[in-house]
Amino acid sequence: MSAQDVLNIIKEKGIEWVDFRFVDLSGRAHHISLPACEVEEETFTNGVAFDGSSIPGFKGIEESDMVMIPDTESAYVDPFTAHATLIIMCDIHTPDGERYDRDPRGIAQKAEEYLQTAGVGTTAFFAPESEFFIFDEVRFESGQNKSSYFVDSEEAHWNSNRKEEGGNLGFKVGHKGGYVPVGPTDTQQDIRSEMCRLLMEAGLRIERHHHEVATAGQGEINFRFDTLTKTADNLMKYKYIVQNTARQYGKVATFMPKPLFGDNGSGMHVHQSIFNGSEPLFYEKGGYANLSELALNYIGGILYHAPALIALTNPSTNSFKRLVPGYEAPVNLAFSKANRSAAVRIPAAAVTPKGCRIEFRTPDSTANPYLAFAAMLMAGLDGIKKKIDPRALGYGPLDKNIYDLSDAERGEIRSVPGTLEEALNALEADYEFLTEGGVFNKDFIDNYIGLKREEAKAVSIRIHPHEYSLYFDL
Repeated sequence: MSAQDVLNIIKEKGIEWVDFRFVDLSGRAHHISLPACEVEEETFTNGVAFDGSSIPGFKGIEESDMVMIPDTESAYVDPFTAHATLIIMCDIHTPDGERYDRDPRGIAQKAEEYLQTAGVGTTAFFAPESEFFIFDEVRFESGQNKSSYFVDSEEAHWNSNRKEEGGNLGFKVGHKGGYVPVGPTDTQQDIRSEMCRLLMEAGLRIERHHHEVATAGQGEINFRFDTLTKTADNLMKYKYIVQNTARQYGKVATFMPKPLFGDNGSGMHVHQSIFNGSEPLFYEKGGYANLSELALNYIGGILYHAPALIALTNPSTNSFKRLVPGYEAPVNLAFSKANRSAAVRIPAAAVTPKGCRIEFRTPDSTANPYLAFAAMLMAGLDGIKKKIDPRALGYGPLDKNIYDLSDAERGEIRSVPGTLEEALNALEADYEFLTEGGVFNKDFIDNYIGLKREEAKAVSIRIHPHEYSLYFDL
């Protein structure tokens, strides 16, 4: 789509405002809106200026001027604004026109470029399954003399005896009993359908939606795979529409991995494959789960680098509240076909050669999708380059329920890091695979680790309410 095509859309749809967006290191979107009458063809080459010093991890105040360069292919109409608004994702450049090396979207694009120069294939496809909760109420506070959170949902099993307005109507979702029940137990069919309608209007191809395992309104919407950067754009669009649709219904949606203690958390299982033109490179009939050796090497790279990778795919302290055994969380560094207890699963149902793929189940949606997808691709490509065989390194295949193994058998399986600090230490020790082809650089990695260590420290030094239960009377 050309700049003129976008200007035509602005005229045809009566657009009043154009919303230019970029993404920070944590994966949060930021925006600046221009009157549509001020957007010209030159806007798409000259860009939109913003203050980089106000974005954590970007620039100091002495060199704060930065520029958003719009990507015309990303344009879609905002379904929520009262004034007709067109949203456009942007790449970040310095004032002298250079690509900014801390721009997450730019890193994703460089990973795609590296794939093509590495001689492996032409295109990497990604498809995330991003789970979320829809709550009716969320309250939280963290201060010097108090710390608390409270979430509630009309669906939650803890409300089975609550006197609600008009009487309690029953049909609550049981503890860990929320996987695909019909109504009236599933109260969120219509809100998820509305989310899907708006997502489709915004250009996503929706495959399905359903209630997920946890009580209190856990759901999932699956959208069609695409190339790396476009899928990251789509995930940002997905989160924006999910959260704002919930808001319109008087509810709140969160992608936190573990907002509830003792029930399933929300993951972001990421399906991945590589093609060379129209040829699927992960398929080989007769191989394990019909996987090619190239695909097994890709898995080898993911699992070998997983401890470091997780600093980018599970980059919050809350991520590691989800990554504990017993809640379908893929904490075990192993691969297997159709086995959801392994970190890497090879889907086996109704798979064609072009649909042959691997699924990395460990990530969650606190990840910046541009950084996470780029890092996964770089780990897989390193596995292909070095011919890392996951079987030779003891990563499987493990076609058993890992949670049913004996303690001795489980002890032979490597696990993901147990804390964000452990994952950051692993990234500090193993980052070279990310810097191949200049995709990431050492400055970016050091800066990222520093920011995330500050987050981990901020949580670790604060008093937790449960500590009062444990220690107050000692």
